[in-house]
Amino acid sequence: MSDNFEEFHKSLLDLVQSFEKKSVLVKMHSDPDSNIIRIYGERSGGLALAKTGLEEIEELALTTAEHHPYWGLLYNGSQILKIVLEKWDDTLTDDEIQQIKWYAEEIKNSSGNVSTHRHDE
Repeated sequence: MSDNFEEFHKSLLDLVQSFEKKSVLVKMHSDPDSNIIRIYGERSGGLALAKTGLEEIEELALTTAEHHPYWGLLYNGSQILKIVLEKWDDTLTDDEIQQIKWYAEEIKNSSGNVSTHRHDE
């Protein structure tokens, strides 16, 4: 971690601890190698966390060039997950099931573009 980020991380830990003393529960996850810190409220559930994580995956898929060998896998997989997470507490419609099947077929087609050699993008 860079010195500035380390200092920020420590200050943030102190802040979280100060709120814990006031009985405000906060979940914090940090990944020092990537300089990422995530902070969640005490009532953040798995579904909400999955949806926010998916937003980041979708952003990567939308900003990655379509010629990248993994683009089709990432994009179509994220679209399936988006449908599933949106309907997590509901029933999938026939149309949504058809969409999932279509994206799954696109994943199958995209797998032919995946190579075993290293690429840089």
